[in-house]
Amino acid sequence: MDGGTMPVTVVPLSADRRAQWDDFVTTCPEATFFHLSGWQEVIETAFGHRGHFLIAESGGAIRGVLPLVHVRSRLFGNTLVSNAFCVLGGPVAVDEAARAALDRAAVALARDLGVDHLEYRLRAPAHDDWACNRDLYVTFRKQIAPDPDRNLAAIPRKQRAMVRKGIKAGLKSELDDGTERLFRVYSESVRNLGTPVFPKRYFAALKRVFGPACEILVVVADGHPVSGVMSFFFRDEVLPYYGGGVATARQLAANDFMYWEVMRRAAERGIKVFDFGRSKRGTGSFAFKKHWGFAPEPLCYEYKLIRATAVPEVNPTNPKYSRAIALWRRLPLPVANLIGPVIARGLA
Repeated sequence: MDGGTMPVTVVPLSADRRAQWDDFVTTCPEATFFHLSGWQEVIETAFGHRGHFLIAESGGAIRGVLPLVHVRSRLFGNTLVSNAFCVLGGPVAVDEAARAALDRAAVALARDLGVDHLEYRLRAPAHDDWACNRDLYVTFRKQIAPDPDRNLAAIPRKQRAMVRKGIKAGLKSELDDGTERLFRVYSESVRNLGTPVFPKRYFAALKRVFGPACEILVVVADGHPVSGVMSFFFRDEVLPYYGGGVATARQLAANDFMYWEVMRRAAERGIKVFDFGRSKRGTGSFAFKKHWGFAPEPLCYEYKLIRATAVPEVNPTNPKYSRAIALWRRLPLPVANLIGPVIARGLA
């Protein structure tokens, strides 16, 4: 009897099967960096949320995986999400039997945990009977050439001028083995946007767990860090994920220079796809990425409502958070960095 006709069972990921899980993710075309097993360790150690990483198997062979995280927050609700703190998630499988088995297991787990809803973060809808939000988030992805000069020429003229401004300003990019400089500029950046920062230990855990697949680039002006970004590498893609800059970064075009340096370095090492990541429609980051010549692609976040009666709206574009955002922007940075991580652990 072959694996295709044997029954599919769903079991939790165990420590001795992490390599097998990651081998499957690496070879499964629809899987992403956000399906890697390391996220369970990162999220559990940095935030204390329980990861329920599920394997669909048949005859001892993995046929599908589903990373789930149970996030409980007094402010933002009780949810089971795939994958928390990530752009994408949901079940990935080699056949519909494995995918259906993972779905059934996820819904049963959501009911057992008593969550408000089960959330899948997907590129396209997968369930006709689940609530789906396709109007909030988009992603930006683009092929890049091996030749950095071709990539620079492909950037629209006005944005290319900003990159050249950063180059002429004498900015330098440096790869960093630690997270201190990144956290310094990133925490100031998100405070200025009115968003609580994640704990410093989260960035350290990402770097420790994912190793060479997690790269930190810092932009320096006159010996001082002015912007920085943490990027993920997966197969032939680079994903600049957590980035920001201090107040002087804009006048120096440091953020423009920073993303160009990520692209330039990635192209030189043979990376073929630049994934600019998720943005909310109508935001500054959405406009910034369009200026680079990237076309937005809608993301579909699906919700299986368990105890909730409506799709959650936990995002900065919700008017009910506008006052809190305005107040947060005025906090002294040390205060924001002290209390921000307590709030941010629920912003999965």
